[in-house]
Amino acid sequence: MARKMLKDGELPAAGDESYEYDLFVIGAGSGGVRGSRTSAGFGAKVAICELPFHPISSEWLGGHGGTCVIRGCVPKKILVYGASFRGEFEDSKQFGWEINGDINYNWKKLLENKTQEIVRLNGVYKRILGNSGVTMIEGAGSIVDAHTVEVTQQDGSKQRHTAKHILIATGSRAQLVNIPGKELAITSDEALSLEELPKRAVILGGGYIAVEFASIWRGLGAEVDLFYRKELPLRGFDDEMRTIVASNLEGRGIRLHPGANLTELSKTADGIKVVTDKGDELIADVVLFATGRAPNSNRLNLEAVGVEVDQVGAIKVDEYSRTSVPNIWAVGDVTNRINLTPVALMEATCFSKTVFGGQPIKPDHKDVPCAVFCIPPLSVVGLSEQEALEEAKNDILVYTSSFNPMKNSISKRQEKSVMKLVVDAETDKVLGAAMCGPDAAEIMQGLAVALKAGATKATFDSTVGIHPSAAEEFVTMRTLTRRVSPASKPKTNL
Repeated sequence: MARKMLKDGELPAAGDESYEYDLFVIGAGSGGVRGSRTSAGFGAKVAICELPFHPISSEWLGGHGGTCVIRGCVPKKILVYGASFRGEFEDSKQFGWEINGDINYNWKKLLENKTQEIVRLNGVYKRILGNSGVTMIEGAGSIVDAHTVEVTQQDGSKQRHTAKHILIATGSRAQLVNIPGKELAITSDEALSLEELPKRAVILGGGYIAVEFASIWRGLGAEVDLFYRKELPLRGFDDEMRTIVASNLEGRGIRLHPGANLTELSKTADGIKVVTDKGDELIADVVLFATGRAPNSNRLNLEAVGVEVDQVGAIKVDEYSRTSVPNIWAVGDVTNRINLTPVALMEATCFSKTVFGGQPIKPDHKDVPCAVFCIPPLSVVGLSEQEALEEAKNDILVYTSSFNPMKNSISKRQEKSVMKLVVDAETDKVLGAAMCGPDAAEIMQGLAVALKAGATKATFDSTVGIHPSAAEEFVTMRTLTRRVSPASKPKTNL
């Protein structure tokens, strides 16, 4: 089906006024809630459907707030906070704190408080929708035709609603690798709600979730083995920063297994036996598969109504988030563009402005900052050195700084902070920034504004630093680390 593209300045057609709603949204995660309430704010009559709340998702369980709030970013960050205290206790001794005896840890207390917080946030999202005048309907939504959504309740009962526009914001779901014994493994959903803290954990994967849970479980005292297929974790990030993260993970006691995969899991009296493609065997209490997520599009009946998807099930959209059916739209992870909560929020806001606000606007996916909350965290914005070289017409200037944070000078922790700027040699424009070290995400958010505004290296150099702080290193990096020509760009398969 040919997709009708919006031209710049063109508004969607008003359509038939006989529908029950102006907008029906499927999925009340971050993107769906934002799209609903901002559209309602423009005067649209809006309804949204979502599955009943549960910390662990399934075909029939979900909750207002979606993955990020219930089983993603928020509970993960709470566990990262909990795990970070281990290092703080160790470091405190050199600052004069005398800790006599053992420090006991109560996993169930953290789990209880984490669950209370996500239950609270689930309620907050419902109140936001209610206060915005959005009608909330509980159940699983699927599309019957271009203007009709069918909502199925857990008891099998169904109801149909019509709308001028439909917005799909169903997110994504964690996947299990198809190996013998995969039913013994867990995903990040279950990892955030384990009844018992594992003493021995095996993690398969090298992305965000894998390195974050490696840091969490190690920080809480578990023995952790991390397996990934490449030479370094965090494929897609700057290779130099990936090397630093790997070093830090090892420095914190995590055993890394690069270039390795798991081939079989089996249950034994001692735990889960893990067999690798190298022929090695381990015993673990928990095996986490953190090997990616798939768009949540299977149950939506998209093919029947002509909404096009790609080979992984992601909904194809144009620059305005419009699908191949003119009045059906999609935002967030289900479109598999940049799968981050703030990006879903941006896409949903642009959708509302375009369709109901009279302000056609495309979401801007350039220079999106992000963070990986391993311990210590990594945060980046803009282009990596490798990406800059791929896109470059001019030479690239690379500035780096590796230093021992002031706190570590006293605590004696052997863990450096590393910062990096990637600059266009001809224009002096800063193309990318990266940091691995304490407070990286907090610092990078400010730098993201600078990059979005087109800051040059001269702008950074003329900015007065805050002293003493780690952040001031970004405005005092005067010495060039290396100059790289696109013609001599390194080939990497790390």
